[in-house]
Order: sequence, then C-alpha cells, then structure tokens
Amino acid sequence: MATDTQIRIGVMGCADIARKVSRAINLAPNATIAAVASRSLEKAKSFATANNYPESTKIHGSYESILEDPEIDALYVPLPTSLHVEWAIKAAEKGKHILLEKPVAMNVTEFDKIVVACEANGVQIMDGTMWVHNPRTALLKEFLSDSERFGQLKTVQSCFSFAGDEEFLKNDIRVKPGLDGLGALGDAGWYTIRATLLANNFELPKTVTAFPGAVLNKAGVILSCGASLSWEDGRTATIYCSFLANLTMEITAIGTKGTLRVHDFIIPYKESEASFTTSTKAWFNDLVTAWVSPPSEHTVKTELPQEACMVREFARLVGEIKNNGAKPDGYWPSISRKTQLVVDAVKESVDKNYQQISLSGR
Repeated sequence: MATDTQIRIGVMGCADIARKVSRAINLAPNATIAAVASRSLEKAKSFATANNYPESTKIHGSYESILEDPEIDALYVPLPTSLHVEWAIKAAEKGKHILLEKPVAMNVTEFDKIVVACEANGVQIMDGTMWVHNPRTALLKEFLSDSERFGQLKTVQSCFSFAGDEEFLKNDIRVKPGLDGLGALGDAGWYTIRATLLANNFELPKTVTAFPGAVLNKAGVILSCGASLSWEDGRTATIYCSFLANLTMEITAIGTKGTLRVHDFIIPYKESEASFTTSTKAWFNDLVTAWVSPPSEHTVKTELPQEACMVREFARLVGEIKNNGAKPDGYWPSISRKTQLVVDAVKESVDKNYQQISLSGR
C-alpha cells in the first residue's frame, strides 16, 4: 500500500527492461508500483507475480485502461520506440507524469510533439538513461568543470558495444524497423551521445558525420556505426555503437590539463560501487620509461542502484509538482531532445552516404 509521500507509478508494458525498473521502483523510498498494464491481462498478471509487485497492484489488460486509473500519478513507459509518440501524448493528456524509455522517439519531431503535450498538461517527463543518476556522474561532471585539474575540453571518445547472439540479431525488437527501428544507434548509441553531450555541458555540436562502414541488417536497421562530432571552437568527439562487437562501454575525455576515463559508464562492474580514473598534468620521467604520476582511481559507493536513484529523482520531481505546486523541470526534456537531435543527425548522415550534417538551427 502506498504511503502519502510515495508517488504511485504504473508500469505501461511488460518489456524485459521493465523488470529492472520495476525492481528500482520497489527500492526507491519515495515511489511504489501501483499498477501494471499489458495488452494481455494474463501477461500483466504473470509479470506482476514474477517481479514481486505489491499485492495492492492493479492489473490492467490494456494500455487505455491504465491511462484512466485515477490512483496513478505517473507512468513508466517501456514500449517500443515506434509507440512512444502515441502513448506518451495520451499519458500526458491524462495528466500522468512520464518516465520514458530511451530512445525517446523515432525522431526529434515526434519527441517535440510529446513535449508539447507534457507542457500543456503540466506533466514531468524524464528519459530512462540510468547512468546519469549514478552518484559517480556528479563527480565526473565536477572533474570536467575544474579549470585546474582538467582545463578546457579538447576531445571525447565514447563507445558502447555488445555482441548480440543469433537470436537477438534475428528477433529482438531493436533490430525490427517497425518497433525500435533506430537499432544500435538508438539503443547503444544513445548512451555514447549522452556521454559526449554531458562532457560538452550539453552544447550541441556544429556538425555530425557518420563514419563509412555502418552495418545494416536486411531490413535497413543499423547494427553498428560510428560518427565524428565537431564544435565551432575546435572541440571534437567520436562515438561508436554496435550489436556486433564485444561488451565495452567507455568514456575518455581529454582536456588541456587533465584526462578522465570511465570503463563501465553505463552499467558499473559492481552494483554497489562505481569507479573512474583521472590524471592531471601527466608527464614522463627523464628517460621516458614510465609516467611520473600515473592516473589515480576514484571509487564511489552507492547506497541504491543507479536505476533506483533515477526513480527516486523522478518521483521527487513529481512529488514537488503534486504536493507543492511546482512546475515540471525542463532540464530533463531538454537533454533528451539534444540527445535525440544527434541520434537523428547520425542516422541522416548514414542515410545520405555519410554526408556531413549541420545542426545549426535545429
């Protein structure tokens, strides 16, 4: 049973990722699972049982039904990307706050329609990028903004890859054009682009150019690609995302005075802690046989998993709106939109035979 201070969240869809977020909702101190919906009542029931939902959880046999539930404050929406624009708009129109899985839409035009609906109805929206809520991320940002330890950013490299098996590459929704048609770019690439933008204080690049050699399946969905990004002042970045290469998730940010490296930025090696390395004014010894001061490692202990930290922050914002009359925080849809813009630009470059794409005015 929800307490007066807990935000009542409905889970709209029983996708595999919803298992992880359901656990996160259960762990977050200011949220509770109030309902679950699927297009099949039996599927919703079995999902609730398998994921230890509270006995009080309402079971809905349609998405329309959960939208009408007056005892839900917010919805977690893990539906396929192609369905986001329809159901997120409907949720906003019913006054439900939205935790929306990434990528947020098939393109920024769709996402803008979602944001318009959210703003018109006073609804908070946040995307489901979990790693940015890890306590480690605040320390990464602190180092990157330190003029003495890091200096001015010059370049960022970020990658996320994993080797999907034959079943994944044939049947997963992320390789189906009518479901998650952005493929590896929308899934793995979203994280690398978010990391690159975060390092650049969310300033959009001037141009985006996909690297030749992107791999597409027979249906035209991207399985692997990379791109370069450039800014007006000479900053650069590269991203790589793939369903066809070994599990790797890296950020390297290089400044005039320091370097930041993260080797597990999306999913930490350990749930209870997260590490990163930094170096400042690094140099060699006299014979150039070793470093004078090797990079130092920093470890952050985490009381809650990063996905529970995400739910906690989302529920806090919803609570401020519900209980104190606050306005929705525009920061979250703003960075979602910027991430989507770069995703769109990479895809456009791939589609146009790797032409350079300008983001001016977008």
